[in-house]
Amino acid sequence: MYQLNFDLNEFLTTYWHKQPVVIKKGFVDFEDPISPDELAGLAMEEEIDSRFVTNLDGNWKAQHGPFESFDEFPDTHSQLIVQAANHWHPGLRELAQPFRVLPNWLFDDVMICLSMPNGGVGPHIDQYDVFIIQGMGKRRWRVGEKGEYKDANHDSGLRQIEGFDPIIDDVLEPGDILYIPPGFPHEGNTIDVSMSYSIGYRSPKKQELLSTLADYVLTNELGDVHFYDPNLQTRDEHGMIPTSESEALNDMLMKLINDPKIKARWLGEQLSQSRHELDIMAAEPPWQADELFQFVEDNMVLEKVSGMKALYHENDLSVIYVNGEAIELPEGCEAAARLLCDQEAFTGEDLGEMASNPALLALLLDLCNQGYWYPQA
Repeated sequence: MYQLNFDLNEFLTTYWHKQPVVIKKGFVDFEDPISPDELAGLAMEEEIDSRFVTNLDGNWKAQHGPFESFDEFPDTHSQLIVQAANHWHPGLRELAQPFRVLPNWLFDDVMICLSMPNGGVGPHIDQYDVFIIQGMGKRRWRVGEKGEYKDANHDSGLRQIEGFDPIIDDVLEPGDILYIPPGFPHEGNTIDVSMSYSIGYRSPKKQELLSTLADYVLTNELGDVHFYDPNLQTRDEHGMIPTSESEALNDMLMKLINDPKIKARWLGEQLSQSRHELDIMAAEPPWQADELFQFVEDNMVLEKVSGMKALYHENDLSVIYVNGEAIELPEGCEAAARLLCDQEAFTGEDLGEMASNPALLALLLDLCNQGYWYPQA
């Protein structure tokens, strides 16, 4: 079980979205949750996003998986990267557990880097918060101030910048953590064979929110209403858009955007979607109602698919949002929102009186048969 060796609340007050910091021995006696061979195996799977970055004689190159073999890859100036490894490996899910006190709607994934000596991806800027945990080996990290930086190596497929002056220049050893807020340039260079784990938190951009809201409105055929003005008057300035009409159009648009039900459904569905493939397997054969009832009666454990987001709004526990889908809970089962969304697993005892609610059991049956929750091994 992984346990942070620092106060996360104090960290949030001092550093979150403010400044980068190195936390020495953020994990005491750190042990890698995955081996290099296991990581290489993940990079061979088609469903998993992976890439191999090399920098031989100053020539940067990025190759994308899945990979069939690593025999021809160099043992220096190279790095294997696997995204969302927590979706596919239980050890990485466990590594992310200490950070679960941070909002799940912001959590993106656990990315792993297996780096050979002098391996890295060059100087670059990310637009998300990241905790880089050093596993085996050592890596030197440099972090600069926020600012405007010129892009570099456009042909490499890597979003690099030309360089920066460091405000942090430190060597990370096993258990050390480097936190980098969005917009701070950074570069890691491997000293000896190294494993590092990036716990990433990504907030949506205004562009993304506006785009997905428009998609939601169109998909659900909302706002199919024309501008209406029964008090229109003649005017000599026929090319003018009067302020009153401009404001009326804006009011029409804002009325749609600010509709509480529309806003809640769209935001819940949008924020609960995963950016990465999930290890979801429909139950085969499907659960039968009596099987699930007995499972609950026996107080067995149902576990949520790793990396899948289940969310609810603070002021409305009647609807949960699971993997981009709004799901209405049966009447009287609002407590199930916190159970399903706040916990990674639950038992029949956790359900309490809700365990005898046929409508809730029918909902759980559907969620289990879709593969969203499954029996804990």
